[in-house]
Amino acid sequence: MSTFKALSLTFALATGAAFAADETNGLGNRPNLGDKITEADIKAWDITILPDGTNLPAGSGTYAGGVKVIAEKCAVCHGEGAKGGKNAALVTDAPLPPGQIEANKTIKNFWANSTTLFDYVRRAMPWNTPRTLTDQEVWDAVAYILAANKLIDEKAVMDAKTLPQVKMPNRDNFIIRFPERI
Repeated sequence: MSTFKALSLTFALATGAAFAADETNGLGNRPNLGDKITEADIKAWDITILPDGTNLPAGSGTYAGGVKVIAEKCAVCHGEGAKGGKNAALVTDAPLPPGQIEANKTIKNFWANSTTLFDYVRRAMPWNTPRTLTDQEVWDAVAYILAANKLIDEKAVMDAKTLPQVKMPNRDNFIIRFPERI
């Protein structure tokens, strides 16, 4: 056995024994790292928005407010006016050709629920610093994207009541695998 393998095995055995011996926190064979998770910790990450708008935060957004958010926080990846850049276009008139599953899918031609847009933007954008947009910035970006895609009027205000009412063009083309679980 090589010296490296022998040292690796010795380290692994010693580390395992140290973890097994550590019972000072009452957790058994755990390394006593981190803090116990609290309800507040869970609540901060329990941010799922349902298709009917359940869990949408207070506030509202407009196309006009979104112009600034898109320019300052989204254009670097999605291009000017979110019409395409290094990453996918968020605003397009490209239809989804029938039967062409590999076609370029966009918010307008593919997404089934308008509330998914809020959920996704809040969770994942901007990609390099997710969850850093304020709810106000998300509301404005969502209103901009929907209006620029001509799914709502530019003067419309998006909020927890109006966003779930936006009818996405592809909403009826999804099959729910387990409808009994809804």
